[in-house]
Amino acid sequence: MAAKLKRLSQGLRTVFAVALLTVTAYAAAVEVRGDHPDTYVVKRGDTLWDIAGRFLQKPWLWPEIWQANPQVKNPHLIYPGDVLSLAYLDRVAVEPGPRTEAPINAIPLADVEPFLKDLRVVDQFDQLPYVVGLEEDRMHATQGQLAYIKGLAGAQPGQRFLVVRPTVRYTRLDRTGACCDLFHTDDLDARGRRLVDFQQYWTNVVTPDAGHELLGFELMRQGAGTLTRGETGDIEASTLVLDSEGRDVRVGDRVIPVDARSYDLQFVPHAPKQQLEYGRARVLAVADMLTSGGKRDVVALSVGAREGVDNGTVFSIWRQGSNVVDRVEHDMNRSEDSVGHDAKTRLPDEFAGHVMIFRTFDKVSYGLVMDAIKPVRVGYELKHPDAPY
Repeated sequence: MAAKLKRLSQGLRTVFAVALLTVTAYAAAVEVRGDHPDTYVVKRGDTLWDIAGRFLQKPWLWPEIWQANPQVKNPHLIYPGDVLSLAYLDRVAVEPGPRTEAPINAIPLADVEPFLKDLRVVDQFDQLPYVVGLEEDRMHATQGQLAYIKGLAGAQPGQRFLVVRPTVRYTRLDRTGACCDLFHTDDLDARGRRLVDFQQYWTNVVTPDAGHELLGFELMRQGAGTLTRGETGDIEASTLVLDSEGRDVRVGDRVIPVDARSYDLQFVPHAPKQQLEYGRARVLAVADMLTSGGKRDVVALSVGAREGVDNGTVFSIWRQGSNVVDRVEHDMNRSEDSVGHDAKTRLPDEFAGHVMIFRTFDKVSYGLVMDAIKPVRVGYELKHPDAPY
């Protein structure tokens, strides 16, 4: 019996030692804020990112602590009314609340829902059926009116379709061996033809126009409808009744089948799975802005599934350091253009904020700016969230 108790005591000491080492490792990897609260009651409108920011120096690492806590059955489901506290040697413990409301998400879904529902990026759209005419030869159509579609031969009455519009063309100029790639954003008209207009929904990036790689076309949802009549006899267009609220529908808009929801509603923040080459990951555009945005703004990014990016990936955002003339070594009155590259000094990149990916396509993704200490602008560089410079 004494031998059994001795072995049990040794086993318990071993388990405790392993647990202590595990917690110590987490504490080292996940730095706790020095001014963290002892407890926090989750409120409606909170996000997991903001809550984690009250406890941790790096909010994107919250899953690593909460997953190590046996009191949390699902660390991604924290509810209003839950009480969080730094217990169990700096691991976050949860005292469950009433569970009468929806769980808190990593990001505010209200800020990204239009981009989840209404935007998608495709490699091409010319092959899609399109609106060839509208009821009473109108210039625009809305809910309750008819749109006539060319290219839906074989479609059956009762089928539902989305009406989408090409709005943006994203390209990348590969400058291998130079400091960085160049990216270009073209606004498009209703037919998908290139249109240079700074008042468009997305902003333009002024870069060379040749030798580019197509990153994709952005399609925006305009509305939805039900097919009531297909092509018959000498009638070469199908009839679509626009039966949902949306934007105006025009000749040239494209038509795609309504698909099941194909986007995530829960996001787990994490660092990129691989190191990206400097200059290849950039901010392509800022939603609803001309060239810059800030916290809770949506940005389009020049990386996607091809680069190993998935939903929840967190990047830090940086303004690229300028190349300035060394006025101490060279004539103070010389212009920038008259001084060669060797006579200039590259200044450090400047940190702007963090962004989390919430919608991923092959070569382009959408992200939400989670925090920012300065405006986030088109062309800014994306790096690992822990990058020191």
